[in-house]
Amino acid sequence: GAEVFVVVSQVGSYTFGIVVDRVFDTEEIVVKPVTPLLRDITMFSGNTILGDGSVIMILDPNGIAASTSETKIGERSDSDQEQSQTVAAADTTTMLVFRAGSEEPKSVPLSLVARLEEIAVESVEYANGQSLVQYRGKLMPLVKMDDECTIRESGRQPILVFADGDHSMGLVVDDIVDIVEARLDIELSSSRPGYLGSAVIEDKATNIVDVGHYLNDAFSDWFGAADAAAFGAEDARRLLLVDDSPFFRNMLTPLLEVAGYQVTVASNGDEALALREEGVEFDCIVSDIEMPGMNGFELAEQVKSDGRWQETPIVALSSHSNPRDLQRGRDVGFSDYVGKFDRDALLTTLSQTLAEKVEVA
Repeated sequence: GAEVFVVVSQVGSYTFGIVVDRVFDTEEIVVKPVTPLLRDITMFSGNTILGDGSVIMILDPNGIAASTSETKIGERSDSDQEQSQTVAAADTTTMLVFRAGSEEPKSVPLSLVARLEEIAVESVEYANGQSLVQYRGKLMPLVKMDDECTIRESGRQPILVFADGDHSMGLVVDDIVDIVEARLDIELSSSRPGYLGSAVIEDKATNIVDVGHYLNDAFSDWFGAADAAAFGAEDARRLLLVDDSPFFRNMLTPLLEVAGYQVTVASNGDEALALREEGVEFDCIVSDIEMPGMNGFELAEQVKSDGRWQETPIVALSSHSNPRDLQRGRDVGFSDYVGKFDRDALLTTLSQTLAEKVEVA
C-alpha cells in the first residue's frame, strides 16, 4: 500500500495522530493571530507568511484535541494519573533508534536531534577530505560513525542533524528504525570511541551513541575557540556536574567541554561537598534533582548554607518537573531549572547565569 504520514501529537494525557499527505520541511516562523472571520475555528492558532510569500495556517493541537477527545482537555482520570506516576518513576527517555554501518541498533536521545533529514546524494560535495552538503544556506559537514558507514551511491541519504547556533552537523545513518520511550540503564560501558555503552531498548541490546564525540569530529575546536575568545583562554569556566547516572555524566561532559567549560563530575551530593571541603572552587554547579541519598534540593540547601560556595550559582537538571518542584527549587536557591536533554537550553542558561555573576561581581 501507499505510505501514510502521521504526525503524533500529545495534549496532556491525550495522544492523537494527524494524517498528512506530505512532510516538506521544518522552519522557524512568527505566528500571527487569525483573522476575526476564522476566530471561531478552534483548530487554527494563527497564520504565517513563508519566505516565498505564501500564507499558511498554523494548526492548534489543543483545538484539535478538544474537538476529537471525548473528555475535556485538562481532565485526568485516575488511570491517567497512575500511568503518569509510573512513567515518572521509571524516568523514561524518548530515544531515536537507527542503524549505521551494521545491523546493530544504535540510539540517541531524540531531544538532542534537531532534525531528521533525507538529502539527495548528488548534493553531497567534498572539500579538504570532508563530505559536505549545503544546508539552509551554510556548509554542513557529514560525519560517518565508522568505516563501515557509507554514503549511498544514488537516491536519498538519511541523516541526523545536530545543531548549535549557526553550526550544524549531519550524522550519516543507514535507516531510522523507531522512536521509543525507554528507561536508560547502560549495563555495559564501552571503550569504543563514539559510544557510551549498551542498554536494552525494546528488548534488544542497543549501542548508545556519544554525540559529543562526533560533534568534536565535525566542529573541531569551533566552540572552544569562540568561548576562549569571549572569556579568555586562561579563564576557563569551572563547572561542577553532579549526577548519579553515568549515562548523563558521559553524555553532558563532552558537550560542555566542547562548549568551552572545564568540567569536574561528581556522582552524588556527598562527592560534591567533599570537593568543597578540599577547597575546590567552581564558577557554577549543575546538579540533577532525582538522586538517591542526598537529592538535588538537599544538595542546594547544603551549598547555600555554607559561605564557601554560597555565592556559586546552581542550575537544576531534571527529566520531569512540575510547578511544585520549580517553586521548591527557587526556595532552596537554584538559579534556574533545565530539562536534562535540552542541550541548547542548558548552554544558554549557563551563559546567562555566568554573565549575571560577572555583572554582580
